[in-house]
Amino acid sequence: MKLTRKLVLAKAKASDLESVKKLNCWGCSLTDISIFSQMTNIKVLTLSVNNISSLAPLAGCLSLCELYLRRNMIPSLSELSHLRLLTRLRVLWLAENPCCGTDLSQYRLTVLRCLPRLQKLDNQVVTEDEIALALMEGEEVITPPDGVQSQLSNNGLPDAETENDPLNYNMVETNKIRQELGMKPLSRDKFPSVSSPSTRETRSFQRKTHALDAILLLLRDLDEEELRIVYTTTQNRLQTYTLDSETLKDSLQTQKTAEIQH
Repeated sequence: MKLTRKLVLAKAKASDLESVKKLNCWGCSLTDISIFSQMTNIKVLTLSVNNISSLAPLAGCLSLCELYLRRNMIPSLSELSHLRLLTRLRVLWLAENPCCGTDLSQYRLTVLRCLPRLQKLDNQVVTEDEIALALMEGEEVITPPDGVQSQLSNNGLPDAETENDPLNYNMVETNKIRQELGMKPLSRDKFPSVSSPSTRETRSFQRKTHALDAILLLLRDLDEEELRIVYTTTQNRLQTYTLDSETLKDSLQTQKTAEIQH
């Protein structure tokens, strides 16, 4: 079933979509929620007990604070990538979806790594320790195929020319973020061509670029307490790299010494 403008206005008792701030569509057998691409002011949204499989239409709901999606048909946690730019989202109920899997602990860490601003997940309060652990051990959420393009279209960010050049969009947006943070912009040759054959190296670079973009976007909206969590986690990761580097250096030195002795 498709959620229509008429149904939304009737449930919300509103005269236009822009004025709808809260909406309850619990148990309406919904499969199509594309209407939300036109509802950028929605703050509290209840969509539990439906048949929703894609969260792409929610990518432009930048005012969303609470989202209830329990018992739907969301197939993969990759759908959470559509919620990354919703910087005000604090409450998410996602339980009893196929994407939750059987390892609920890992599921929770993965969700919190993707959406570290959440204060409550599945009706359970999120702790600072959980966020710190999630940033280290949660799995990376990869954007679904065509997900980036879908989000850009819903948010109405780029013009037609930019939409036809995802490489240009990624480069421009990344450099905007880097400039705001006092970092040097990257040249176009640092970005792999999207028209070239897809290689393992290219895919790896793109994943790292998307991850960096997401992190830099998040940093702009974090408060002091949240920034301290990121700082602590970053220090721990850097210490790990330093220890690995020193171990490798010692190993090479030992090997070199042994070769000289022989």
